[in-house]
Parts: sequence; C-alpha cells; structure tokens
Amino acid sequence: MTTGNHRTPRRLAAAALVAAGALTLSACSGGSGFSDAGEGSGDQTEPTDAPLTVLIGSSGTAETDAVTSAVSDWSGESGIEATVNVASDLPQQLSQGFASGDPADVFYVSADAFAGYAANGSLEPYAEDLAAKDDFYPALREAFTYEDTLYCAPKDFSTLGLVINDQLWSAAGLTDEDIPTTWDELADTAATLTKDGTTGLAFSPEFQRVGAFAAAAGGGLVIDGEATANSTENVEALTYVQQLLDDGVAAYSSDLGAGWGGEAFGKGQAAMVIEGNWIAGAMSADYPDVEYSIAELPEGPAGKGTLQFTNCWGIAADSENIAGARELVEQLTSADSQLAFAQAFGVMPSIQSAADQWSTEYPDLAPFIAGGDYAQNVPAQPGAVDVIAELNAQLESLRTADPQQLLDGIQPDLEAVLADAR
Repeated sequence: MTTGNHRTPRRLAAAALVAAGALTLSACSGGSGFSDAGEGSGDQTEPTDAPLTVLIGSSGTAETDAVTSAVSDWSGESGIEATVNVASDLPQQLSQGFASGDPADVFYVSADAFAGYAANGSLEPYAEDLAAKDDFYPALREAFTYEDTLYCAPKDFSTLGLVINDQLWSAAGLTDEDIPTTWDELADTAATLTKDGTTGLAFSPEFQRVGAFAAAAGGGLVIDGEATANSTENVEALTYVQQLLDDGVAAYSSDLGAGWGGEAFGKGQAAMVIEGNWIAGAMSADYPDVEYSIAELPEGPAGKGTLQFTNCWGIAADSENIAGARELVEQLTSADSQLAFAQAFGVMPSIQSAADQWSTEYPDLAPFIAGGDYAQNVPAQPGAVDVIAELNAQLESLRTADPQQLLDGIQPDLEAVLADAR
C-alpha cells in the first residue's frame, strides 16, 4: 500500500471528478514512423497542407489547456494548422460530423463507441502503423482492435484499486501488514472496519465495479470472443460479493446515501472503497482533509484482477489530411506528452515504457498503474452497453437474488450482441 494524504499536485488530481465512462485521457511523440499502407481515404504517405480540427470531450480547463498546448506545439513544428474544439456533447457532435461527411479530423473515441464507428467505416485504421504500437498495454490494444486491426491509439487509461481511509485504518489497530491480499482477508478486514456507523467496504452497484471480482475469479462477461456471463467463475464472484453484502461488512454506495464510492468514502460512510484513479481529484477538491492510501485489489481464486477504462484518438476516414493527423496522434501518444498530460490533469499513460516514470512521479497512485498489467476490458461491442445496463439493474438486488439465475438472464442477450457483432 502506498501511504500519505494524497496531496499530490492538484493538477494531477483535477481531472478525476469525471465518471469512468466519460473518462478523457491523453498522450504524444514526434516523427511519423508510419508504413505506406493506408485504407479508406488514407492512402497518403506524406502530410498535406490541409488544416486539422481536433475534437475532445474535456474534464475541465486543465485538460483543455494541456491538449491545446500540445497540439499548438506540434502545429508550430509541423507547419500544419491545427485547432482544438471542446465538444459540449461529444457523441452527438461526432455522429453529426460523420453523417454530414465533414467530421473533425482527430477526436476522442470511447471504448463503448469504438466498434460501431469502426464497423460503419467512420474511422481510419491507422494505428497498425504507429511506432509505439507494441508499447501500448495489450488490453488497451484489444479494446481498439476491430477485425484483427488496431484502429486507433489508446489515449490513456484508468483501473480500479482499493482505497483505504488511513485514520479509520489506524483507529482499528491495523497496519500495513494487514492490507488484504486475498478475498478472505478482504472480508475479515471489512468486518474489522465496520463499526460506529461506518461500513468496511463500499462500491457502486454496477458491473463497472463488481466486475473486478469477476476478473479476479477468472471470469468476465466476454472471454475469447464468447459470451460467458453465466460462467461458474462469475457465479462464484457474485456469490462472494453477495456474502459481503449479507454480512453487513460491505454496502453499495447508493445504500449509504452516496452517489458513488468516492462520496461515501469522503464522507466517512465507508472505510474502504473500490474506485479508480479519478478519485484523487475528488478527494483533493471535495475532501482535502481525508488522508488515504491505495492498494491493488486483493487476489481472487484466479489471482489478481481489475477493470480498466479507456478512450482512443480516432482519425476520420474522411479526413483530407490523414497522414498529418497520424503524425499528430503519434506526437500526442509519446511518453513525453502523456507524462505532461498526467501532470496537467491526472491521467495514466497508455504506453508501458512510461509506467515506471509515472509511478516514480506519483508513488501514492502506483497501484493503479500496476493494474494495467492484468486489467480486463468492459465489453464494448455494439449493444453491449444495453446488456450491461440491464445487468446493473439486476445487481442492485444482488443481496437477495440467486446469482446463477441473475446471470442466466443476461447470457442470451449477451450472446445475441456478440452474434450481431460477428
């Protein structure tokens, strides 16, 4: 566990009050490093003079300023005009741009929207030609691969970890030696911390948190392209979570009257929560006096497990300067750029070669980036969002439900989604 009150630079923390699904992170590096291969309208081997527009969904001024500065620097060096625009509704504005045939050249793409855009030909599949292709975390490459082709460069990512209230931990007589590393230890520690109106462990009632237990059990909703919602591993994971809830040592954040785990944690309603690195911003902004530490999630029956959340830099297939756009993205996904973005608005770099430096600069948050080595993606095939929404609705009643029946009800819908995706 890393310790301290997490008064890391506020710039690092500032980006965090963003929901995981809306997470927007970034990256950079100079030089093209591209092959001559191109698809769609992207058979350019050299940039043209055509100006570029960059459309982002921003978490705030820090992110907007950092991306604008990075793009401006590249523009000055390349001689290609490039303008950054901040979307008020990124999915809507992207869809409108694609429909009109005049989309932005470069833009943020969420993991859950990626497959749909790739399937309908909106995206240029440029990322196979990036020099840093093999430096991206494997699971991040998987998130943005369609029909065996890496379409777009992962911008950055977030994982889930165990966030611990230092004061409540010490008051319970616990030390670093008591940090839970297994499910049994987590249950025991949560029981020790459950007292005086505080619940030992809390998390949101959604697969985007509970799914971390499935990953540690060796499960997940989709494995090797097959729907596995009702697998024995997932049943084991939900049964374990159900027992925590039933024993009263864990609770959903909503049952504590909180909007999400970070709020329950900040208000002292929970001594531990399962949340992502975005919690740093929430604590710095809203609960600056709460001292806390981060640990990797305890191992389950199959070992370590966590979930990750990410976006990529998309390039429009209709762009008039695809080669220039690719050079810009290569710059934005270099180690130097990603580390600068980390300092500015609190993201984790998507390339493995930057992990050690990031961990050195932000040691209190290092367990989050350690999760990148084994993190699992949330399914993002077209239609998967609706299936997960239904699963989340069912998870709200997990305490009194039959885990097998709950997952059996999701399995056919997930199978249909994957069949359509094929």
